[in-house]
Amino acid sequence: MENMTDPFRKIIHVDMDAFYASVEQRDHPQLRGKPIVVGGDPDSRGVVATCSYEARHFGIHSAMSCARAYRLCPAVIFVRPRFDAYRQVSQQIRAIFLSYTDLVEPLSLDEAYLDVTTNKSKIESATWVAQEIRQAIRLQTGLTASAGVSYNKFLAKIASDMQKPDGLTVVTPEQAEKFVAQLPIRKFHGVGRVTEKKMQRMGISTGADLRNHSLAELERGFGKSGRYYFDIARGVDLRPVEPNRVRKSIGKEITLSEDTSDSGQISTIIGDLAEKVATLLHAKQTSGLTLTLKVKYADFQTVTRSISREQPIETIEEILSLVEGLLGKTHAGERAVRLLGVTISHLTTDIPAEDILQLELPFPD
Repeated sequence: MENMTDPFRKIIHVDMDAFYASVEQRDHPQLRGKPIVVGGDPDSRGVVATCSYEARHFGIHSAMSCARAYRLCPAVIFVRPRFDAYRQVSQQIRAIFLSYTDLVEPLSLDEAYLDVTTNKSKIESATWVAQEIRQAIRLQTGLTASAGVSYNKFLAKIASDMQKPDGLTVVTPEQAEKFVAQLPIRKFHGVGRVTEKKMQRMGISTGADLRNHSLAELERGFGKSGRYYFDIARGVDLRPVEPNRVRKSIGKEITLSEDTSDSGQISTIIGDLAEKVATLLHAKQTSGLTLTLKVKYADFQTVTRSISREQPIETIEEILSLVEGLLGKTHAGERAVRLLGVTISHLTTDIPAEDILQLELPFPD
């Protein structure tokens, strides 16, 4: 492929299959083979953290409201999450990764990038390494994992999703151009619903369509992200696997099951998010100097409002006091809202990224 740089790296993306639900089915035999949802209650505003593949056959998916999941499958079994159990399994999986390479970049409890260009077992084939890792995970945890193997992070991540569950997909440098060209644009990591609609208006539905647009066109349409889209359309992604990332912020956000303009409901949700953020700050013994409120309206317009202080922000009372003032600077309530988020940044201590990721539910934006 043109402009392709460093095709000799060997990157694996490992993604556990329906991780929380699979742990529950492993630990509770009566749940095996049945549709289950890990998340909230069907009579609450809770959302699906993850669900078993049996539940997915009914159209249930992550971030869906539990009430809707129940309507789609009244026989579905709702299970409250057990994060201690998930963390314990995640540590077992992390140990397996580290037995092959120190270059492990965790993305969450259930997925990670590995750079095995040079690995501890001196195995030349990254595909063999991926096979061994998947086998070790199955033997040691009783769970299955899917993996993608390629020469960069973008292609490896896309590949890991191609043959789920319990699959392995390899994309070689020779295969990359054809692989990217046929991909629907919605499959591209980093292309959300709003960006997908904008691309479709520009006549971009596949990787091949994206490749036909110049860098100048993509930068006009998508700003700084234009360069990223230009590169990945050509199979170019030079990002290294970073094992020692530092978390820059701690936050929580939620996509509502239904848009709301109820000011009382909005305040209640903001209060719940503030409490979760304060709990995380306390758990990691840190604080921050900047608080940001994120609001996405029903028409997908997103606004943020921030305030910074010289004294660290750390308690629920401080967060609530500041976030209520920021909420008043938005049109939430006057306009219907679909997403709310609260974030503390400019942290006063260094927190490894995976330490926070382990505490977050995998709710996609």
